[in-house]
Order: sequence, then C-alpha cells, then structure tokens
Amino acid sequence: MALFDKINEDLKAAMKNKDQAALRAIRSIKSAFLLLQTEEGKKEITAQDENKVIQKLAKQRKDSIEIFEKQNRNDLALLEKEELDVISNYLPAQMPVEELKKNISAIIDEVGATSMADLGKVMNLSMARLSGKSDGKTISAIVKELLQP
Repeated sequence: MALFDKINEDLKAAMKNKDQAALRAIRSIKSAFLLLQTEEGKKEITAQDENKVIQKLAKQRKDSIEIFEKQNRNDLALLEKEELDVISNYLPAQMPVEELKKNISAIIDEVGATSMADLGKVMNLSMARLSGKSDGKTISAIVKELLQP
C-alpha cells in the first residue's frame, strides 16, 4: 500500500511545516484509510479502493464548498477549498473531456442506446469502466449530452 505510506510521510512533513490545511486534509485521508482497513472482512486495500476513498473525500469537499458559498459562509468555504487542494494532489489524473466523449460514444454503440430511456444502461457501464478516470457528475453530463436527439 504505497499511497498509505506516502500519506504518512506527507503527514509528518505537514506537522514539521505547521501546515494546518495539509494536516486537516491528510488526517482525513488517513482516517478514511484506517476505517476502510478495519472494515469487517477486508484483508488488504487495493489501489482502486484507495482511489475511491480519495474521490469520495474530494466530492465531499466540493459539495461542502457549494453549500457554504450558497449560505455566504466564505470562511468555511475557504477551509474546504484548502483541504480540496491538498486532497486533489492524491487523485489520479482525470481523463480529458474529448477522450471521455469517445469512450462514452463507444459504450453507447455497444449497448445500442438510442434515447434517454437507455440512460441507466449506459451510465452503469460507463461508471464501471470510467470510474477513477473522471467523476460521476461529468460522466452523467456527457452521457445525457450524447443521448439527446
């Protein structure tokens, strides 16, 4: 579990540098990893599990930022943005939109989807194949765009 070791090293560095934003973010990542490790029946955490955890944490921060900005709580939104910046460093590289469109078009052809009625089929396969390469919101938007008449 190389990423877990990197998280521990980065946590030590953040402590030495007294970087509060990095400390908060890295501690949340480490906590999520430890919770995943102690789940009943889990023997070893895979790289895919690690990526899912980090994507989930990033999504939580994005959602929080959106809510705080709607409520004019810029102080809290700023804290979440700082943490999101740190968490983003651990995310795998995201696939470019053009490449996503090509992959989703191929999935639409494979499934034989012709209208929005086939949205579920296309989304299930797209999420299975493209998970970790892009977030679900972007994939959903592209699928809907490509299925529109």
